[in-house]
Amino acid sequence: MTTNLVLTVIADDKPGLVESLSQVIASNSGNWLESSMSQLAGKFAGILRVSVNEEHVDKLIEELNGLSSEIKLVIEKAADESAGEPSRTVELNLVGNDRPGIIKEISAAVSALGINVKRLNTECAPAPMSSDPLFKAKAILEVPEQVALEQLQDKLEQLADDLIVEIEVVIR
Repeated sequence: MTTNLVLTVIADDKPGLVESLSQVIASNSGNWLESSMSQLAGKFAGILRVSVNEEHVDKLIEELNGLSSEIKLVIEKAADESAGEPSRTVELNLVGNDRPGIIKEISAAVSALGINVKRLNTECAPAPMSSDPLFKAKAILEVPEQVALEQLQDKLEQLADDLIVEIEVVIR
């Protein structure tokens, strides 16, 4: 039987961190399935999912925990993904001048509709002409079948006007 583990990692960024993780995973017959990793303010931060045969789980966890004390690591056994409520996947793209509270407002709006944020990537970068901070976000949303896409679109358009940002919703 195979077990899925979800690992979160944070450490001072330096060469070899991913190699150290991958070495331990591979040496314990683990399979690196998916991950998202970034350098943020001089820190390495990542999340990954690994599958491993049940007989190797404890040894893999032990060896991962034995990595350098400079690496903060959280390891969780993942629950089996079961078919839940029927849903649709929607991509949300947002661009606007940076200011506090944008994600708070957007996440409150989608949460109120019972929509789950499956993935969220954000960044601040200088605007091309003015060099003012420009906030960009891309989210993958899981929208329950009972929520009308028009209802989501209306709510986001209202927020776009209030926040003075551009929001695009793409149905996948």
